[in-house]
Amino acid sequence: MLTDLEELVTCESYSADHAAVARSARVVAEQGGRLLDARPETLVIDGVTHLHWTFGTPRVLLLGHHDTVWPIGSLKTHPWRVEDGIARGPGVFDMKAGLVQLFHALTLLPSLDGVTVLVTGDEEVGSATSRALIEDTARQCAATFVLEASAAGGALKTSRKGVSAYDITVHGRAAHSGLEPEKGVNAATELAHQLLALQHVADTVTARTGPGTTVTPTVMSAGTATNTVPARADLSVDVRVPTPAAQAETDALLRALEPRTPGARLEITGGPNRPPLDTGSSQRLFTLAAELAVRLGMDPLEQAAVGGASDGNYTAGAGCPTLDGLGAVGDGAHADHEHVVTAALPVRARLLAELVGAVR
Repeated sequence: MLTDLEELVTCESYSADHAAVARSARVVAEQGGRLLDARPETLVIDGVTHLHWTFGTPRVLLLGHHDTVWPIGSLKTHPWRVEDGIARGPGVFDMKAGLVQLFHALTLLPSLDGVTVLVTGDEEVGSATSRALIEDTARQCAATFVLEASAAGGALKTSRKGVSAYDITVHGRAAHSGLEPEKGVNAATELAHQLLALQHVADTVTARTGPGTTVTPTVMSAGTATNTVPARADLSVDVRVPTPAAQAETDALLRALEPRTPGARLEITGGPNRPPLDTGSSQRLFTLAAELAVRLGMDPLEQAAVGGASDGNYTAGAGCPTLDGLGAVGDGAHADHEHVVTAALPVRARLLAELVGAVR
């Protein structure tokens, strides 16, 4: 498994570099083809390469991605290495170790009938080209197991917040900031009003639907010159919600925002991206996994609710029972200390094999 993990990690696959993602897909296809004794269907959608294996009539979907957030060249600063039972390298935890566990788990089954495997190439950037493929595949299945990395301590992820993304553009009017500022409409000032309004949106949603919603301003810009009243200001907003009701309420409130500065105009684009994955979709599968872990002599399984989203949000939203976080045990997704506990690789692979066998 470590040899296979090294092969995947040392083939960099930054999401924004479609050529690199295509190279990675070829490596994943070769590895999966060798271990499963079957070549995948390669799907290129808007330049992004995805892989799909199907064995018989699909009943169980195993879902993962091979793209990472690490720019090409990250191996120079974060080289592949294994020391004292810890494997490191760009994307090792999120989520190339999960792919290795997936393939090796399936080698433990006497038959792959009823299994379908989907490895996408754009999860880290929102799955725009793979969402329909994920949802269509999930609708055919009775269960989805997501090989994303585990939560702290190896906990499985039984709840994920939904994600919405918005861009707020303020249109004002330029003027010389020294000679006649009163003739301008300051888009930056209006943006400041909207920043304060966003907290009111979050508070209102919480009051109406319950706790857990966050509305976070992220990237912003305004103006073109230090002596000019800004005619335009832009703001990106990241929204995380615990329930579909909170997602709908937040969307309605954001679209109803009004300018406070006379003469300013707001343009609001974007909207819901991933629906929430709630415990109702995952609890039965988690109970099964916990029982199997006991039979296998593993430490008791824990479950966790997390703010980050995955493609498991899509499968749950499509009505397919979904259990997430079955991948690597470790820490540091997207961070300099990203790592995997190597001793857990075969243990988690065995658990996945038992799960597939139990629900197929």
